[in-house]
Amino acid sequence: MHTENIYHAIKDPVHGTMQFTMSENNWLKPFIDSPDFQRLRHIKQLGMGDFIFPGAVHTRFNHCLGCAYIAGQISHKIGLAEEERQLVMIACLLHDIGHGPFSHTFEDLFHKKLIRHEAWTPFFLAEYRTKNFFSAYNHRNPRHCLTEEKFSLIEAMIMHKAPVKQLLADIVSSQLDADRLDYLLRDSHFCGVAYGEFDLRWMLNSMVIVDSNQDERLGLTHKGIGVVEHYLMARRLMTRNIYLHQKKLALESFLIKLLISLAENIDNYRPYAEIKKTRLGIFLSNANQFNQTINAATDLEQHKQNFLRENYANYKELCDYDVFAIVKLLAQMDIQHPAAQIAQRLHHRQMPKIIRLDVADIPHVKKQLAEFKITHHPEIQDWQLTLIQTPHQSYTVEDDPILITNEQGIVRPLNEMSMMIDAIGDKLEHTAFLCVDKISYANLALQNFIKDVIK
Repeated sequence: MHTENIYHAIKDPVHGTMQFTMSENNWLKPFIDSPDFQRLRHIKQLGMGDFIFPGAVHTRFNHCLGCAYIAGQISHKIGLAEEERQLVMIACLLHDIGHGPFSHTFEDLFHKKLIRHEAWTPFFLAEYRTKNFFSAYNHRNPRHCLTEEKFSLIEAMIMHKAPVKQLLADIVSSQLDADRLDYLLRDSHFCGVAYGEFDLRWMLNSMVIVDSNQDERLGLTHKGIGVVEHYLMARRLMTRNIYLHQKKLALESFLIKLLISLAENIDNYRPYAEIKKTRLGIFLSNANQFNQTINAATDLEQHKQNFLRENYANYKELCDYDVFAIVKLLAQMDIQHPAAQIAQRLHHRQMPKIIRLDVADIPHVKKQLAEFKITHHPEIQDWQLTLIQTPHQSYTVEDDPILITNEQGIVRPLNEMSMMIDAIGDKLEHTAFLCVDKISYANLALQNFIKDVIK
């Protein structure tokens, strides 16, 4: 019997029974079974989202499997050749392999998110680019062997680099990619909300290859306009209500300020001597040195690459458990140090107070906040009173729009065929609030400041 008629099934709460042909299973399994990919089981998809939505304990591992599955579904629908389907499915499977503990939250450990998870990705991918891995992989996949050239294409798709066939790159990373199609449904399901739901099956049914400037691109027929409107509104609502939920962001801000405080003191504060010996402690110490020297670096990119190379061995071993083990240890320390104080808040889920702000008030609040901190510093520390701003866009028109083909086969950008998407396209929305430590709120000066802000 042909292997394309035999399926490997994975039960999934979002997509039901995800069926992979035996060929697809053989393409993916060597990567799935690797230690670097298994590590994603221990990195939660939504950072500290489960402190707000208790069901949100799903991981990057779950999401990457779902992403690879959707990539395969798209590939079947638009008729990709087997070899191309193999490449996009592997790329989608590995697209998040560079994530650190608590996903995007960990990136805030570095000034201005100078080191994002994508920066670590080439180091993880290099562990597959070996003679032994290729040999074992090709023994299992004699019809579609993995070569250095093919693996370079996979890496280029993940890292958004040329030269890659644009149609394949669209499946891996675009405003209509397999990543977003999975995470909206998955995050919505595990958070217990309906914001992220849309008709994935109709979306897939509407997908076609379209011609754009003599290049093949992933697009939709005019019958898919309704579902893509639903999908983009789902993304907008998930962003506003889940990803940028104020208390989720506030707790993640607490966590990062804890890690930064720990990093700044770990080398010279005696109670932290034991923590310094851990992988996380070593990494934080090195991250602190990196943050202190980036402004003086003559070649910032080279400085960054040196840090990545020298600290990859520790980084790849880190997961959520490492961070929470340190949080628990700090919470039990009877010391009045910021890292320990924040750890106590997180360990006992002592939620901060949120003061929502109007966008128009932000410049005024910033000025007031700066003056207040100068006047009362160090009585009120940065972690006890923080302004958090998160500008965001639901859909970008100028930056690679979703393409629609009408009944006559004419290809036009989505915003020209949808009044609703035209209305939200390229519109910057804002979420802004003050995060206030509730225990510190007993300070009278802080209370008066808050009263002045919310007049």
